[in-house]
Amino acid sequence: MTLLHIIYLVAITAEAMSGAIMGMRRGMDLFGICLLGTVTALGGGTARDILLGHYPVGWIANPEYLTFTIGAAIVTGFVARHMHHLRKVFLIVDGLGLVAFTVIGCGVGMEMGAHPSIVVLAGVITGIFGGLLRDVLCNQVPMVLQRELYATVALFTGVLYVGLLWLGVSNNIASLVALGAGFLFRMLAMTFQWKLPDFQGKEIRGLD
Repeated sequence: MTLLHIIYLVAITAEAMSGAIMGMRRGMDLFGICLLGTVTALGGGTARDILLGHYPVGWIANPEYLTFTIGAAIVTGFVARHMHHLRKVFLIVDGLGLVAFTVIGCGVGMEMGAHPSIVVLAGVITGIFGGLLRDVLCNQVPMVLQRELYATVALFTGVLYVGLLWLGVSNNIASLVALGAGFLFRMLAMTFQWKLPDFQGKEIRGLD
């Protein structure tokens, strides 16, 4: 089992958990929790594969991933009921999934011989699209479209990973460094509430 495969299993588990937790916060039943967890875990990779023409799509070629994500969502549904600070747990596992999927998406882009900019874009799409679908299904403004550093973290992680490979660093080391740095960036951004500029200032309100 390659490091990238291990990272992928960690990522779909983390994202299935984040989807399940979001579903629980929205009062969904077991089916809803499983559906939301699966969409969150596999949605980004599906969008990437369709855009890159990478067929068959990952979870169709490996249907055991469906079982894996559904199982993770069900376990979360029972375990998370006994957890305190549910929002904090959600943000941590979502951050882990974000950076892990970004590295995986970049790896797929590189395997297909794409241009470095497309490789990074493939990583960003893989990282953010599942969470975007999760938020839309939960009828809320997607996290990636708000001021939080979310897509920015995915972009940073992808650029760092591709840059390390360009410098001749081995794939395993580049993956681990990009994962660690990206996750640290996300946690620091949440802790210190780093945000991008918004457009809700006086000059915008004055246009009403």
